[in-house]
Formats: sequence, structure tokens, C-alpha cells
Amino acid sequence: MNFWLVKSEPDAYGWYHFTEQGRAIWDGVRNYQARNNLRAMQLGDQVLFYHSVINPAVVGLASVVKEAYQDPTVPDDPRWVVVELEPVMAFDLPVTLSQIKSEPLLANLSLIRQSRLSVMPVRPDEFELILKMGQKRMLDDRMSE
Repeated sequence: MNFWLVKSEPDAYGWYHFTEQGRAIWDGVRNYQARNNLRAMQLGDQVLFYHSVINPAVVGLASVVKEAYQDPTVPDDPRWVVVELEPVMAFDLPVTLSQIKSEPLLANLSLIRQSRLSVMPVRPDEFELILKMGQKRMLDDRMSE
């Protein structure tokens, strides 16, 4: 299994839109490196869903449910592909970009090194750490419920 991170602006297509839709065609990628990452995704791969621009943070987890195929928004251009994703779970706490940047174990994360890339691989150790950070509820949060 491989791990990935996809970025989306929450006003254009955020976690809420994704979960309401229930399944999404991840289209519109027009960067060759990001496209190559889409092509490398395999059925069952786990994907971190990242809100960019406004309150940047990893907000949820998705899964690849259909591997790369021709992007239907540009049927005459074979260079571009899409994958299909389904939401798995929302994070208890968003993992903010500032938290990611302050964590030494995430210093080599592509999100930091190639901030404009919209689809990127994540190493298993990075994935596990971000997942743990997103699922950890602080004592103060529990007391306020």
C-alpha cells in the first residue's frame, strides 16, 4: 500500500463537499509530476485530504477506489488522468501546516519541500504520524464536550 496527500481549496472543493458527494473523480491536475503521482496510485492506497490556502491543514483520510484513467474533462488530451477517491474518515483535529512544519519528523514531507504540488507521495512513517496527530484529542477538547 502507498500513501499520498491531495490538496484542494476548501472554498472550491473541501472535505464537506467530498463527504457529501461520497465519491470523487480527482480531476483538473495539470502538473506533470502530480499527474505521474496520480498514475502511480493503486486501489486501496490511503490519501490524506489537505485544505490549502484558507486555514491550511490535513482534515481527513480518503482511499483510492479507482486507479488512473483518462481525465473526462479533456477527452482529447491523453496526457491527463484522474483517479477516484472515497472518504474514509474526518480527523478529530485538523493537522495544520504550522504543526507539520514544527514537527522535525515531517521536515522532508513533500508538502513542505514542494508546496505548490497538488498530489504527492507520503512516506509510511510520515503518514502514520500525521494520522496520529489528527486523531489525538486533547484533554481540554474532551472536557468541553
